[in-house]
Amino acid sequence: SVSHSQITRLYSRFTSLDKGENGTLSREDFQRIPELAINPLGDRIINAFFPEGSDQVNFRGFMRTLAHFRPIEDNEKSKDQNGPEPLNSRSNKLHFAFRLYDLDKDDKISRDELLQVLRMMVGVNISDEQLGSIADRTIQEADQDGDSAISFAEFVKVLEKVDVEQKMSIRFLH
Repeated sequence: SVSHSQITRLYSRFTSLDKGENGTLSREDFQRIPELAINPLGDRIINAFFPEGSDQVNFRGFMRTLAHFRPIEDNEKSKDQNGPEPLNSRSNKLHFAFRLYDLDKDDKISRDELLQVLRMMVGVNISDEQLGSIADRTIQEADQDGDSAISFAEFVKVLEKVDVEQKMSIRFLH
């Protein structure tokens, strides 16, 4: 899993973000990370660090969430098949990504949710009409059971060809 030197490095990252010096990070602390500040999904990623209803995250929680973003090392692939799946496994990364879209947590990405995320990602330079047709096309391609929404299984299928490893290793940790 995480080496001692990585933990030390993350801990110093954590303490440098902890402006209140109280051993926990607030949302404001995260908003000071330039990479998150400019990431259109920055707020959603920040939210992922905070357990339901909480507005502070301690070092353990910080490390747990970050674990999703660690690239998988080759030596980890051959690990104990019966052990718990590592947080940075492909399927855990996909679950994490899915939750960034599934705003109402109903385990489906609706056209509306897709539109909201697209809007965050592309900003204002695309008309609602164009966004709508992108959303429709995405759902059409992904939706296999005809419910006009994208389930997790359908989401995984769409991303089969995508190198999630590369896309979801957040570099601001290193």
